[in-house]
Amino acid sequence: MVGAGLGGLSAACHLVGRGHEVVVLERADVPGGRAGLWDVGGYRFDTGPSVLTMTGLIADTFRAAGADMAEHLTLMPVDPMYRACFADGTVIHVRHGREAMSAEIHQTCGAGEAATFGRFCDWLTDLYRLELPNFIDRNFDSVLSIARPLRPLLSLVRLGGFKKLASAVSSYFADERLQRLFSFQAMYAGLSPFDALALYCVITYMDTVEGVYFPVGGMHAVPRGLAAAAAKAGATLRYGVTVEAVTRSSSGVTGVALAGGETVAADAVVLNPDLPYAYRDLLGDVAAPRVARRGHYSPSCAVWLAGVKGSLPEGATHHNIHFGHQWAESFDALLKRGETQPDPSILVTSPTVSDPSLAPEGRTSIYVLEPTPNLDGNVNWVARRDLFKAGLVERVAALGYPTDAEVERFVDPADWERQGMARGTPFALAHNFFQTGPFRPNNVDKRLPGVVFVGSGTVPGVGVPMVLLSGRLGAERVDELAASPRS
Repeated sequence: MVGAGLGGLSAACHLVGRGHEVVVLERADVPGGRAGLWDVGGYRFDTGPSVLTMTGLIADTFRAAGADMAEHLTLMPVDPMYRACFADGTVIHVRHGREAMSAEIHQTCGAGEAATFGRFCDWLTDLYRLELPNFIDRNFDSVLSIARPLRPLLSLVRLGGFKKLASAVSSYFADERLQRLFSFQAMYAGLSPFDALALYCVITYMDTVEGVYFPVGGMHAVPRGLAAAAAKAGATLRYGVTVEAVTRSSSGVTGVALAGGETVAADAVVLNPDLPYAYRDLLGDVAAPRVARRGHYSPSCAVWLAGVKGSLPEGATHHNIHFGHQWAESFDALLKRGETQPDPSILVTSPTVSDPSLAPEGRTSIYVLEPTPNLDGNVNWVARRDLFKAGLVERVAALGYPTDAEVERFVDPADWERQGMARGTPFALAHNFFQTGPFRPNNVDKRLPGVVFVGSGTVPGVGVPMVLLSGRLGAERVDELAASPRS
């Protein structure tokens, strides 16, 4: 196993639980990969994902290693899940639980929209229950697999999965604020809600119906817990180890070569690095699939992490979305012109709202994210970096947040690329239809018998839930290899 990111740790838990001998080799000194940790000056910052949903999939991953999640991880519901602040000064809290959210909508948007919310949740649930087993949590052996069996595909058509996402949401809600609130999740898939298919409302289901949670100790507690569970089940985890190449013979992989000359033998190698870089750096004589080389990548983001003096503005919660005036124009700028948002919408997360231990007493940590073009866009980040950061901090201050930073870190798309993320985006290939399911880079390659890929660059895709599933699907591929020994 190369890499102890969430995909690699998920695969390790599933494989060790199935009786495989597992060795995880991680370049960093801690597990987590993109779900990293910055520990400085008494502050503990998560450097990757900040929103956690679908906790049942996390529990399943622990269970695969014979572990009880509660022994390794304590999760608390985030309520409100988001404080949505609109440019007209109004605020809607996204509440935990259908009844609470219906009451919030009734109060802020009226009885009619509240009644519609129940029907919307029912539709989201039907969509999720259809998509998860048939289109998400499964391996594909060819593009024809999407229509085998045919009935789920026909059911997806009947549910309206191939309509545009924005129009599907607006068919339920007349209030533009609710339309934004239940469609912005398309950005997690690298898409505009005006261009994405409604089937990607499955991401809205994860937020709105399943709910948002936060681990005690921060998001990094998830990979720490998974690593501990895998180790307890018998996996070997080695940190501070650099893998230089996958070694292969005419019949398939033989193991990996480490910096310093050591080799580790293996019958199968699971690769967790970003898929294009795994091909380039570890499988240098084999070109990555065409879609990984020439496909459309998701927008990126700039992130400002800061440990600050002072209190949050009145009403601030754990997750705060600040929508700009312009909506469609922002997506056009990011996705069509490769430019920064003309009127930015940003996410301001303060983990210390839920867990004060993540900062020194009397201090606050904030995590500010603004979507940006990736490195295929038209922004010169060398020239723009300082000006962009200053503008972002200025907007945060104008919203009432403290910005007197004791410690800070700023990450832009060029930084993401230096961390090994193709096109400078932590969100990998966008999830347009022809880069999803059987059209996405597969987790196995016929040219590379014994190699299995996990992570956001392969199936099923981007986000903590999908990456955890990628580990399970990767373990399934290793089982297939074990059942069909090489000659």
